[in-house]
Amino acid sequence: MNNTCDIIIKNVNAVIPFNGIINTNILIENGKIKALEKTIEKVSADRIINADNKYVLPGVIDPHVHYGVYTPIDNAAITESSSAATGGVTTIIRMIRLEGSYRKIVKHLEASKNTHITDYAVHASILEPQQTSDMSYLKSIGINSFKIYMNLGSHLNRILADLDPGSTSLNEMEVNMTNYLLTEIIKNGASLNSVVLVHAEDHELCSKNIEEIRKKNEHVDSKILELWSSLRPEVSEVKSIRKIMNIALNYKPNLYFVHIGSSEALDEILKYKRLYQDLRIWIETCPHYLTHSTDFDDIKGKVVPPLRPKDNIEKLWRALRTGFVDTIGTDHVANDLKLKKAEGNFWNAPSGFSGLATMLPVMLSEGVNKEKIDLLKLSEICSANVSRIFGLFPKKGTIMKGSDADLTIVDMAKEQTVTPDILNSHSDYTIYDGWKLKGWPVMTIVRGKVVMEDGKVDQANIGHGNFVQISPN
Repeated sequence: MNNTCDIIIKNVNAVIPFNGIINTNILIENGKIKALEKTIEKVSADRIINADNKYVLPGVIDPHVHYGVYTPIDNAAITESSSAATGGVTTIIRMIRLEGSYRKIVKHLEASKNTHITDYAVHASILEPQQTSDMSYLKSIGINSFKIYMNLGSHLNRILADLDPGSTSLNEMEVNMTNYLLTEIIKNGASLNSVVLVHAEDHELCSKNIEEIRKKNEHVDSKILELWSSLRPEVSEVKSIRKIMNIALNYKPNLYFVHIGSSEALDEILKYKRLYQDLRIWIETCPHYLTHSTDFDDIKGKVVPPLRPKDNIEKLWRALRTGFVDTIGTDHVANDLKLKKAEGNFWNAPSGFSGLATMLPVMLSEGVNKEKIDLLKLSEICSANVSRIFGLFPKKGTIMKGSDADLTIVDMAKEQTVTPDILNSHSDYTIYDGWKLKGWPVMTIVRGKVVMEDGKVDQANIGHGNFVQISPN
């Protein structure tokens, strides 16, 4: 072996998914992991980083991020990839929503080229029947995962599309997820060997519930998240899961259920996984479903699907430990507090909140340090599983020779109080505001480049992030 490299990270406890934790030194050259070596006495490097026996995780991959909706992508990519780097996330997968032909996605990709600090990939939301004919084109340019919004229809048929690059005017569009459109997405996704992402809520049931309560009470100011959960009940998730599975059984697509936060929805998906073992079905949950419930009772916590009663939280942690839940995604939405508060009108408040920078600290603090999961399992659900599902493994999601040098050094003893200003997002609030979390990323490395150190993101690395093509196995 050539005894030179660009960076040596010495005195490392490397967390290697599906394998174990080893004490070693990591050699990095040309953005790749050159070797894992027990001794480095005869190796020289341009930079030597002493990890002081801290744990080094494979760079975290967030499979579920919304940005470019409230601010144009050329700005949003900078702020939200900065937030990602702050939280030890090295690759973010953007959930893009466009109106009309997806051929115009080229403009968004061009605007993203020199604006990301971290690496990034794209899921395309299929919102209109004519967009199904664009799916093969999208695959040809490295976008091979497609999202279905089963929650859109009836009178709940409005959603914000992504802004055109440079535009600042919010872009609302109408979406009606008909049975025909569902079937076409599933059929095309199966034929392309794509991953089909499913937002599982029944819009007919939710719409009926919301219309009825709004007629009785237009003003809501107490137990708001309990009300929100009751209007979009767990049974609406179960109903939509059954519906999509009845279609899927005819075509055998790769199904990825996003943001599952209720035990009823989880149990329903697991039932299908047991019955139909020839199907590839994956389940994602979010940090907020592991830490917050309807007891939070704050407009900041309005999200879809809603936060659920407290007894769901431990069931989700158990599902993570046992491997029933495959991944963690944040469903990060980069909106701001003024918009979120909607001048006190609960119904007008947008759903979603930021989560990129707090994802790993929450999992370290509330998961690992409270012994709900261990570091090895965390490396699997936050890195390797995502990488495997979306065809990025072993380029990303692990620590091994030849992989991208995407690494996150964490200090399990570091305690820090969460405030919005340390998260480096466009969003100026967080549902974790005031939480004292123990366990933080102290260095983020993307393809051999240190982009965050001790909470500070180096803006000189804007443009370092590369577009990563999704290629399911």
